[in-house]
Amino acid sequence: MPLAFLDADGDPVTRYLQLGLALGRHVEGLVDAYTGPPALAAAAAEGPVVPAERLAEVARRLLADLETGDELEPGRRHWMAAQVRGLRMTATRLAGHEVGYADEVEACYGVRPQSVPEESMAAAHRRLAAALPGHGDLRARYGAWREAQAVPPEHLDGAIASLLEDLRERTDRSFGLPEGEQVDIELVTKQPWSGFNYYLGGLRSRVAVNVDLPVLSPGLAHLVAHEAYPGHHTEHCRKEVGLVRRRRWLEETIFLVGTPQCLLAEGLADLGLEVVVSADPRARATMAAGHLHPRGIPFDAEVVAEVGRAAHGLEGVRGNVALLLHEHGADADEAVAYAERWGLLPRQRAEKLVQFLTDPTWRAYITCYVEGLPLCRRFVAGDPARFERLLTEQLTPDQLVTAASTTPASGPTGGQTVP
Repeated sequence: MPLAFLDADGDPVTRYLQLGLALGRHVEGLVDAYTGPPALAAAAAEGPVVPAERLAEVARRLLADLETGDELEPGRRHWMAAQVRGLRMTATRLAGHEVGYADEVEACYGVRPQSVPEESMAAAHRRLAAALPGHGDLRARYGAWREAQAVPPEHLDGAIASLLEDLRERTDRSFGLPEGEQVDIELVTKQPWSGFNYYLGGLRSRVAVNVDLPVLSPGLAHLVAHEAYPGHHTEHCRKEVGLVRRRRWLEETIFLVGTPQCLLAEGLADLGLEVVVSADPRARATMAAGHLHPRGIPFDAEVVAEVGRAAHGLEGVRGNVALLLHEHGADADEAVAYAERWGLLPRQRAEKLVQFLTDPTWRAYITCYVEGLPLCRRFVAGDPARFERLLTEQLTPDQLVTAASTTPASGPTGGQTVP
């Protein structure tokens, strides 16, 4: 790649796209989606990879121009500057500079990771012990209960399709969907994640569901909502129409791992089921049951809701495991054992979590889930209009913190399924 590709005196948006594309040559998956000018992508793919040290300097100069310039309106410059800080950190690490894990996460995602006290997780264990059927060892009971909720493979496609249709209708009713949008589902293996949205542009997404491990029914509605309606697919579509097509804000044609854009995207996607169905875990479980029971999939909505509420305190286990690995120098076996003990995970699922946390692309990404959901929940505070802002506007974590500080916080309404 000729250095002139990055040296041109272009506008800030073009330079931002060029920087993201150039960094994508270093890290597989860093460019999560790109639907911008084809000529920029073609130029980025040509020639040698630009050294990371050079890209860190390019990011530094672009950030300085964004912070002092006036080519773009202030809100747009603020959003792009936050993005570029993340890219600068990625380039700095790739160049071999030592950076503490918490500092890396904060620069990339706009929030500093915090460990969850083990007493909080112990309290969740006590709640789970009361909510779960049976008696005896808690981890064995929880593991057995979870694995008993596996969706039979022959029913998985039908259950997903049914949930997809329902959640699409709810999302369209609440927020509107552009004409012609489309989601296609595929089942995949050998991936570190449980689900992934590949946004293809033109209002189309391909959602991949990983079946390395059995897909569990209590998390299926959440997975569909997260990846499609009203989560990632919906956000991509609304921003393509509102920001790219109407306003020509081409910075929205690239989606980059290692930036605050991801934290808000994961937070709103995790919150989506609460917004379009209900803040009540029982109502969400009842909705899911309506799609699972007709297919003969066992699903006790009352127990699922109670277990989900009791397990809320385990959401931070994943962040603790990441800090254990990257901040405190634990090895993979120690991290797996921690996830087994405090997350109550069977070994296979604990190993899958550690695989995700040690993947070069995703090592810091878990913060997007651990911190993104509570941040977006506090910002939305039960107001659908605020959720729609997340779907349609350029916002940054610091802006959500400021807005949430003036709004009464809504409490947690239920837990996620831990990978």
